[in-house]
Amino acid sequence: MDLTWNEFERTDMRVGTIIEVNDFPEARKPAYQLTIDFGSEIGIRKSSAQITKRYQKEDLVNRQIVAVVNFPRKQIGKFMSECLVLGAVGEEGDVILLAPDFKIENGLRIG
Repeated sequence: MDLTWNEFERTDMRVGTIIEVNDFPEARKPAYQLTIDFGSEIGIRKSSAQITKRYQKEDLVNRQIVAVVNFPRKQIGKFMSECLVLGAVGEEGDVILLAPDFKIENGLRIG
């Protein structure tokens, strides 16, 4: 189903920097709890991400990512996810994060 341009424009995708990563043992599928800085306009948001197949916690801190920041919050067990981290999903369900090629300002909008 095709989207209209107006529908696409409503999706607010932004660049953020992961500032904290924690294990999420309560998750049904292996995941991390991420704390992400999206700059002064949006601030700090949390997200659950099923990225444990390709990424170690220590490799994620200070890494920039792309996320949708205007979805409704979602309760995942005792954790409240506040944004959706974007990635390409491989054939085996492994997620490869979407990220800018260069270090850029947190909060920049993807268009």
